[in-house]
Amino acid sequence: MSDADALVAAATAIFMSALVDQHVHRSTRRFWSRPSLVNGRKKYSTTEFIKDLLLDEVDPLNLEYRRNAGFKNFFRMKSSDIETLLGMIGLIISKKNTTFRKAIPPSERFAVTMRFLASGDSYSSLSYLLKMSKQTISSIIPDVCAALISVLQDEVKKPENASDWNIIAKQFHDLWQYPNCIGAIDGKHLTLQAPIHSGSEFFNYKSFHSIVLLAIVDASYNFIYANIGCQRRISDGGVFNNTSFKEQLDTNALHLPPPCPLPGRQLPMQYCLVGDEAFQLTVNLMKPFSGTYARGYKERIFNYRLSRACRVSENAFGILSSSFRVLRKPMLLEPAQQLK
Repeated sequence: MSDADALVAAATAIFMSALVDQHVHRSTRRFWSRPSLVNGRKKYSTTEFIKDLLLDEVDPLNLEYRRNAGFKNFFRMKSSDIETLLGMIGLIISKKNTTFRKAIPPSERFAVTMRFLASGDSYSSLSYLLKMSKQTISSIIPDVCAALISVLQDEVKKPENASDWNIIAKQFHDLWQYPNCIGAIDGKHLTLQAPIHSGSEFFNYKSFHSIVLLAIVDASYNFIYANIGCQRRISDGGVFNNTSFKEQLDTNALHLPPPCPLPGRQLPMQYCLVGDEAFQLTVNLMKPFSGTYARGYKERIFNYRLSRACRVSENAFGILSSSFRVLRKPMLLEPAQQLK
């Protein structure tokens, strides 16, 4: 055997030894789940923790619901709402038991997801709190969120005819004194940790990484339309221009009511959305006067009334963030997971 052959043989032996060691290292499992999590679930499971939270919800003296109960503070929802949602998605998120271990019950899977949405805590923090591994939580939350979207997507209803739009317009006129308004539009930047290898793709004009939640809201803070996922240095108006709602609005596919006069006037006016300075002024989208155009008395009154109507969308985002505080914190997830 020549020196070259010996060198190749030695290198081959070292390489194969490394593969064997790597295979042995990968196949050797110290335990199925960490003892701290297994023992913690045996001593005090998530199901028992939820039962204890329910005891705080009812005052034992008068048996009335207490608004500041521990259950609602923990999940940001009442137990009755939790039961309703769990009844809708319980069969979808349930898993079968195997010969190796029992599946996590749907109630606990739903509890993990609701706590994540209510607090915005990291998966590691939830792992220590609810005694589940981080890998398990990372698979549970997207599955439960997908199930919630599938059963609740019809609850965000876009009006289908002129009669439905007229109801919204009447609410804006009665509550906010702005006639012929069919919705308030605004966008919210959801902060996220810079995605891997994304560069400046998600870096917005406000100098942080985000994706945009664009929404149209009626006078009672109900969402009519929502679009999420746009990124980069795009304003709210630019996001709206790329939505299907804008396309339907331009092609008269939304079945808006015919133009009608404003109160005390005779000239017919189009029904329109209201937005801030970030949006483009069109026939069906009104924005406030800006700069020198807002110095007159009539212009200031118009801006005041329009801002009252626009404030509905900002208030809706505030209510949403107050209930689901995951929207207040930077999300430590990849955008593909957040869009679910």
